[in-house]
Amino acid sequence: MRSLVRVANTLLFSALVMTSALVSAQTGQPGKITGLGGVFIKSPNPKALRAWYQDVLGIKLEPWGGALLRYDADKHPPHVVWNAFSAKTDYFEPSTRDFMFNFAVDDMDAFVARLRAKGVDILKRDDKDPSGRFAWIVDPDGTKIELWEPKAH
Repeated sequence: MRSLVRVANTLLFSALVMTSALVSAQTGQPGKITGLGGVFIKSPNPKALRAWYQDVLGIKLEPWGGALLRYDADKHPPHVVWNAFSAKTDYFEPSTRDFMFNFAVDDMDAFVARLRAKGVDILKRDDKDPSGRFAWIVDPDGTKIELWEPKAH
């Protein structure tokens, strides 16, 4: 129960920050969100989870343990999506986590082939979405990951 209260408080705080930032951005006042600054998660085994993300997903880890994901990487979309889903959504299933990652990839076929070579199950693929190609997997902690190859402009 305490973790639900913590999540609710975090979401409320995030909503207040986002609302304040959006109002500032709309009025041209300073004090606005410029982009996603980071993603931080708890794990029962952070060392193993970091190793999985590096080995399986190819995320380069820095000496301090985290990763720097660049906005200006080749073929990266010009934006990062933030969205809130209904608490009743089944979109994050089979994960029971309250969040899901979406990683942009440059070549879905090559990425999925690498995942399969590493023994990762592909939950689903969608190559016909108007915004690009998608695939879904689950990390060792049970977090659903959406992979997205944006449609070329």
